[in-house]
This record gives sequence, structure tokens and C-alpha cells, in this order.
Amino acid sequence: MAIESAVTEVAIESNLKQFLLVLSVSLSVATLPQVFSWFRQIPYTLLLVIAGLGLALVDVRLVNLSPELILAIFLPPLLFEAAWNLKWSNLKRDMLPICLYAVLGVLISIIGVTIGLNQFAAVPLTTALLVGASLSATDPVSVTALFRELGVDKRLTTLMEGESLFNDGMAVVAFSFLVGLPLGTRQLGFQPVIIELFTVVGIGLAVGGLIGFGISYLTQRFDLPLVEQSLTLVSAYGTYIIAEDLGGSGVIGVVTTGLILGNFGSRIGMNPRTRVIVSEFWEFIAFFVNSIVFLLIGDQVHFPILADNLLIIAVTIAGMVLARVVSVYGLGFLTNKLANSEIGLPEQTILWWGGLRGSVSIALALSVPTILGEREELIATVFGVVLFTLLVQGLTTKPLLENLNLLGDQPLRQEYLELVARQSALERVLEYLDRVDERPGIDEEFCRYQETLIKGELKNVEEKIDKLQNNYPNLREFTIEQLRSELLAVEADTYAEFVRSGRLNQELAPSLQNVLGSKH
Repeated sequence: MAIESAVTEVAIESNLKQFLLVLSVSLSVATLPQVFSWFRQIPYTLLLVIAGLGLALVDVRLVNLSPELILAIFLPPLLFEAAWNLKWSNLKRDMLPICLYAVLGVLISIIGVTIGLNQFAAVPLTTALLVGASLSATDPVSVTALFRELGVDKRLTTLMEGESLFNDGMAVVAFSFLVGLPLGTRQLGFQPVIIELFTVVGIGLAVGGLIGFGISYLTQRFDLPLVEQSLTLVSAYGTYIIAEDLGGSGVIGVVTTGLILGNFGSRIGMNPRTRVIVSEFWEFIAFFVNSIVFLLIGDQVHFPILADNLLIIAVTIAGMVLARVVSVYGLGFLTNKLANSEIGLPEQTILWWGGLRGSVSIALALSVPTILGEREELIATVFGVVLFTLLVQGLTTKPLLENLNLLGDQPLRQEYLELVARQSALERVLEYLDRVDERPGIDEEFCRYQETLIKGELKNVEEKIDKLQNNYPNLREFTIEQLRSELLAVEADTYAEFVRSGRLNQELAPSLQNVLGSKH
């Protein structure tokens, strides 16, 4: 017993050291753009991959995780954070193209990669199917971060994030089924696949819905930010574990819970301050988990194995890119005809090229049971393809946006918002000065002098705002849209306040959305 206890303590200490090493490397990489301005041109996630490759080159391995724990550790927080921040109103507008990309796009990707590997690289069918399923999950985290930085149209961001969120679920469902083929626990056929799909999706939706709405109504009963923050973390992992234990899809369950809590629960059960706290908490969790995953993507690469599988990796990349062409342009054409989605060719081109593979694909590949003989070949192939998408597609997305004239005016908007913030701050300072100028011991002449200085600075700020608005008329539309969003938020917060105080049994449906939209 004493020996077992000592071994356990050594294992815990070793894991803690590895964990701290990973965290130290991730934080060091995060500070590079602040120290060296050139690194700001490279998305943070790509910097982590490059850092991991550097470590792998000198054969420094940060951590080794059990395949059985990969999905359970990494997927729930990544999926929950993405679902929490995805607005249902934006998602609902493009639900048809997102669902087509997520469902049929996954099937097209699996078929394209499988045919390429089986026919042109002589890879066994079961292994080819697993590679295709692993790589059917898009993970555009670095691309969407670039979108926000450059101010790219929000609809394009919603399309990419929505597709990624839902096709993660489909990819994991497909992978879970296909991984059973070589093990003999699954049979390939139309009826078994359909039954499996409806079962795992249905259980996932049911568990996610019950937990999401349950916690939403529970948080109405109290206002404890730390408890509510903890409940979201428990719900993310709890939903995944419960859904998986019941034979459903933990991924679908977590996505459902995240969407409900982010769009419904946070409105009726959390005050605005708590929502900000919880959102910042999940921003940290996503940063932390992505830091580990993307660093491990580079760190876990074994260059000799990659070199041995270059042909297979090249064939896989070709099959994946061509399948992505068929799914994005073909399904885009279909949704434009059926639902007037109006997704233009430039936007479709970005959806095609920006469909990177990342943490989910790596997590799926690493979760393959060790008893499968082709496991190392599969992992090497997935790693090679993920590196290609991150380092080639990821680094060329910004120039592509420029060539397609899809870059936004985020720097200009940020400058404008900073001036508006300064204007508001100076106006508040003047209001405060009016209240204190009669305070005993305060010289009135001194107050007047300070007021003159502040008004002069305020005038300078207002002149800069007027100049920006005159030189860039598009800012006026941005200002109107900002005000419209604020008005909608005030309406939603008011309904939530009535629910929390017990004056309403349920939150009312927003009424200003259509009113303000029709006037705009």
C-alpha cells in the first residue's frame, strides 16, 4: 500500500510539472506579439503550433495523455465556449446553409478523403474512413479570431462558427461509429447508421436541453456570480459525461446546453454583471485549452513518421480540399436557390479556404484505441493535414481576404469607439465637477479653471469624432447599429429583471427586433 501511494504521489508530481511546463510555454508564446510587433501578423494559435514544432524538432515532449481521456478533457470546454458566444438570432438567420454544411458537408468530406486514400494510396477502407471522419470537423478558431481583429462581416463569422459547432457533433458521431468497424463492434450499413445517428443525436439533444433549461431556471433563484460561473463549468463536463454514459452524443449535448445557457439562461437567470463575469471566465478557459491543444499539435509531431507518410498526407490534403470545394460551392449554390441565402462567391471562397482543421481533429485521432494497428499511421496523417491547414491556409487567409475585398474597417471603428469613450468620460468628469464645486474648502476659481481645461479637451475630442464621421460616412451606419444593439439589450435585460423579481413567469419574446429592423 505504501509503495502504491508513493507511486501515485510521484505520478501526480510529474503530471503537475508537465502541466506547469505547458502553461509556461503557452504564456511565453502569448507575450511574443507584445514584445515583437512582427509576430502580430501571425494568429496566436499558429504561433503555438510553430512553438510546438520547435520543441518537437529538438525532441522535447511536453505531455502524454491517455487516448481515452483526450475527448473528455478537451472537447467540452471548447464546444461550450463556442456555443455560449453564438447568438441564436444570427444563427437562426442562416440555419439552412449551416445545417447543410454541417451534415452533408461532413459526409462529402468523409467520402472525398476515403476515396482518395483507398484508391490512390492503397489505405485500407476502415483506416481511410477514420481519417476522413477525423478531418471532417472544421476548427476555424484562428480564422475567426482574425475576422474579429480585421472587422470582417459578422455574418461570415457566424457561418464559419455555426458550421464548425454543428459539424463537430456530426464528425464525432461519425467517428464514434466508424472506430467500431475495425474493432468489430459496429456494422457498416444504411439502417445501422441511421439508427445510430438518431439515437446518439436524440439522447444528446434531450440531455443538453434538460440540463440547459434546468440550470437556466435554477440561476433565477439566486444572484451568486461565482456559483453561477461554476455551474456552467459543471454543466459543460456533466452534460458530456451523462450523454455519453446514456449512449448519446456528448458533443451534441454540450452544444445544446451552451446555446441554451448563452442565449436563454444568461438572460433570465443572470444579471448583466454576472453575464460579463461568466463570459470572461469562458474566454479564459477557451484560451487555456486551445493553448494546450495547439501547442501539443506541434509538440506531438514525429518528423520521421511524417516523412514516411508524406504521400498519404498529400493525397489526404488533395481529397479534403476537393471535397471542401464540392461541399461549400455546391451546397452554397443550393441554399442560394432554395432559401435566397445570398452567400456570394467571395464569401464561399473564404468558407472553403478558411475551413481549417485543428483541435477536434487532433483529439479524435489521438483517441483512437491503441489496439488498432494503423493508429500511428492515422495519427501521422491527421497531424500532417492539420499542420498544412494551419500553416498554409491559416497564414494565407488574410491576403485572400484582401484580394476579395472582404476586409472590414475594424481599426477605424476601434479609433472611433475610443474617441466616443473619451467623450463620455470627459462629460462625466464635468458633471462630477459641477457637484463638487460648492464643497467646503474648494476654491471656486480653481474649479472654473479645471472646467475650462476639460471643456477644451472635450471640444478637441468632438472635433476628431466629427472629422472621422465626415471622412468615413460608413461610421454613421456603424453608430446606428451600435445604438440599435444597445436598445435591444436594454429590452432583453428589462424582461429578465421582471422574471427575476417574480413579476413575470417567463421572459417575453423580443418585440423591438422587428420594429427597429423595419425602421432601419
